[in-house]
Amino acid sequence: MSYNWGPHYIVPSDIFKTYSGSVLLREELDEELLRQGLEELGFTGRIARISNPWYYRKKNTDTWIQLGESEDKDRYFPVRWDTTSLENGQYEIMGLMHVFIEEDGKGKAIARENIVEVTVEN
Repeated sequence: MSYNWGPHYIVPSDIFKTYSGSVLLREELDEELLRQGLEELGFTGRIARISNPWYYRKKNTDTWIQLGESEDKDRYFPVRWDTTSLENGQYEIMGLMHVFIEEDGKGKAIARENIVEVTVEN
């Protein structure tokens, strides 16, 4: 069984996928499902921290460009994206959430990605 703990991209509404100017990117996770997923993977240690780096790329290109990183779980891992210098078109945004676990005196980590397609119109 797989537990979809996240990350889950947050947008003001399902139809808000066109961005212009400065946009606040946010993601959430389901901690209960995260703990169930960790248990399924055999991780029994405590969650030390959760980090969510953000990336973007022009659609149909290969290289991701980092926008920033957040550990602010209470505010849904926010990072601001300024699109004003980008050409209009289709882009992909990726949140790559890392969960760091302390277990048996060692650090372990798991990660999940969430990729969303958006349109930039400046």
